[in-house]
Amino acid sequence: MTTHVFIVGATTFKLHLEYLFAGTGAQDNHIDFNNASNTILHYSKENMLVGMIADASRIRKGDQIIFYLQMSSSEKIYEGKFFGIFKAKNDWSFLDDKDNEQYLTDELGKSLTFRTLIEPSKVYADGVTEWEALDEIKNMQSPNQMLWSLIYRKLKGNRGNTMITIYEAERLCQLIRDKNNRQELNIGGNKLTFDKNGQKIILSNDSVNIYNGRKEDINLLPRLVAKYRAGTSFETHLQAYIVRNIGKGINSSLDDCILDENLEFEWLGNEVSCGVGMQRIDVMISTTKNNQRVLLPIELKSVEADIINTKQIKRYIDWIEQYYTPNRQSDIQPILVSKKIDDKSTEKYQKIIDTFNDFNAINSRRCNRLKYIEYHLENDALVFEVINY
Repeated sequence: MTTHVFIVGATTFKLHLEYLFAGTGAQDNHIDFNNASNTILHYSKENMLVGMIADASRIRKGDQIIFYLQMSSSEKIYEGKFFGIFKAKNDWSFLDDKDNEQYLTDELGKSLTFRTLIEPSKVYADGVTEWEALDEIKNMQSPNQMLWSLIYRKLKGNRGNTMITIYEAERLCQLIRDKNNRQELNIGGNKLTFDKNGQKIILSNDSVNIYNGRKEDINLLPRLVAKYRAGTSFETHLQAYIVRNIGKGINSSLDDCILDENLEFEWLGNEVSCGVGMQRIDVMISTTKNNQRVLLPIELKSVEADIINTKQIKRYIDWIEQYYTPNRQSDIQPILVSKKIDDKSTEKYQKIIDTFNDFNAINSRRCNRLKYIEYHLENDALVFEVINY
């Protein structure tokens, strides 16, 4: 179960509670490439929006949802706070595009394009301050126990929907629980709302609202296929495709290559920050194999494999060993997913394989052998294949 943290303001948070949904915004951008092969958007704006779709696509039914209320001096919210705990009602997010029919736009005061229905799980009145969650080091034995996923988010700029690791979620949820003396709100059939003056989640005597907005499915495959055929970069689209479809039985070749026989996993992340620089793991999955927990850091490429790929993967292993596995012991199974190399008889291909073998020899005590997966198109569908080398 993955935990997702949504960034909200006081006005939007009130509506999220009253209508039981979470969402992220694309400003006034129109998503013209959903279930379509073309777009009029500049490639940088398209990639930004597809990145938001990738974030939205990692959500699975039952995942935990926590809200982070941003500081706003004008609204007398003088420090950010984390509130929870909710859970996702369905898989993925849906699209409610920016037009005159977008649901609750006027009330929200902004456009929230990608939305997820939620329901109460264990809801507490008071939030935990940002200082208590991110800066307080009381009872910590090591820096790797800090909530680095959220600290990295602060350092690297806004991301409206950030996943946190299982051990980070356990710590944050316990902080929220302790802040409220372990007393949950007794919701019953009551409506939730936000008391801005008291900065609390409270129960309302008003009638419970029904969410009546549009729920359009998101499908990036036609756009991905068009970019593949045109020879343009589609790495962000590939990430969104994999995050959405992994483990769902939609693309059996994808599931077989990455998850083997076990389609269930305990955690799914994308763009996983692994340092204060710009290094990010494209996709990371925690699963089990033969009763052993295994962490899968996955490097994605929209081009063919290259001799430099293992250098990046080694950095991921370095970070995982220092920050992740001390908190959640796991075997590490690195994976490279890249475009199919048709001619495997070339000297260039052999040099790539040599770097794979060198990586495996040097890191044999640290991680499993690098799994190399290629993909290609067949009848406008992506087909994945493990390459034995």
